[in-house]
Amino acid sequence: MTLNAKAMVFLASAAKLVEERAQKRGHAIPTPCMSVCLMDPDIGLCQGCLRTLDEIVQWGNADDTFKRHVWSVIASRVARHACAAGDPMI
Repeated sequence: MTLNAKAMVFLASAAKLVEERAQKRGHAIPTPCMSVCLMDPDIGLCQGCLRTLDEIVQWGNADDTFKRHVWSVIASRVARHACAAGDPMI
């Protein structure tokens, strides 16, 4: 899977921000959607937001706990991809 480096940096920083705000109430949790919406059939993740189809479908009706969990999983996916690609920037 080829991921856009700028998208990876954005997702990594957004995931960190969501984690930092996790303890504060009143902050809306942003969607990870980047309007790319292209599922990679080999790994089952959207190439834009790194979510599974199930995570995407559930997002609209999900509570904050689920959304924070998805962001945490996205951060892990970004880190794994960066490590596999040998990218120290992320």
